[in-house]
Amino acid sequence: MPPGVLAQVLCLLPSMKDENLLVGHDSFADAGVYRLRPDLALVQTLDFFTPVVDDPFTFGQIAAANALSDLYAMGAEPLTAMNIVCFPSCVLGPEVLAAILNGGADKVLEAGALIIGGHSIEDREPKYGLSVTGIVHPDKLIRNDTARCGDLLVLTKPLGSGLVLTAAKAETEFATELSAAIKTMKELNKAAAAAMREVPVHAATDVTGFGLLGHARELALASGVALELSFGKIPLLQGALRAAGMGFVPGGAYANQKYVEAALTVADEKIIGGREVSVLCDPQTSGGLLIAVASENAGKLVAALQKRHTLAAVIGRVTGGEVGSITVLP
Repeated sequence: MPPGVLAQVLCLLPSMKDENLLVGHDSFADAGVYRLRPDLALVQTLDFFTPVVDDPFTFGQIAAANALSDLYAMGAEPLTAMNIVCFPSCVLGPEVLAAILNGGADKVLEAGALIIGGHSIEDREPKYGLSVTGIVHPDKLIRNDTARCGDLLVLTKPLGSGLVLTAAKAETEFATELSAAIKTMKELNKAAAAAMREVPVHAATDVTGFGLLGHARELALASGVALELSFGKIPLLQGALRAAGMGFVPGGAYANQKYVEAALTVADEKIIGGREVSVLCDPQTSGGLLIAVASENAGKLVAALQKRHTLAAVIGRVTGGEVGSITVLP
């Protein structure tokens, strides 16, 4: 659902009040958080979607990695997961569903969690995902509303998966680029979460359906800050810019761009044009983490990420400009 529409709906829902509800639906948070005792809180989220690749096992892996990402963005440790399944059993055989579920189980086990059940319904189009529960110490919870002026912004996966997936559906010449995109979408953000537990950070969010700019804006709005991004420092998947230039832009990117356009300033339109903005708004599936860290700790965080063989790109900084605004530099 487009971010602007979702925001309009959420503001109409009743507010949930409880002294132990640390994070609820009335925020831009990645998951809900409920404190069970002073040293333990539950972190809960869910996500599911239609296939983004043809291979059912790979689809299951990507969907599971995507769902788990919300917990990792908050520094939580996944414990259990439940399958969410919509499936046309009269059209696709049980072996296809088994492959999807096995793909999901593969990533849940890699995360050190357990699948303990789920729910399925008959549907004309397959959909799959997880409802995930994890734990975190309330004092070590990483939120997306606590970024501070002067923080540096670190991104842990390249952008462009939506563009590459869209292009690959129409152009076989994107086969190599598709393989690289699938590889990064299957990767858990487990190592990035471990790095954040090793090096203190101020805030984080995962970059998924709202694109880098959409999720960055939510972080900025929630934290009461502005952001400055350097396009040349942002890692991109091979073929992402080419796909955007050829017009293979997923529909979600246009919705994301509409959501951020009033808050977006491009410093040099000759360098940062429509193609580049499409990449920044590209909806990601199982994207990386966007982390706000104090400048004095940024080097330590980059080292901790690299030690775990995780991409670590310093792509911008947090500023004191108009709240929620984003400036993109060359």
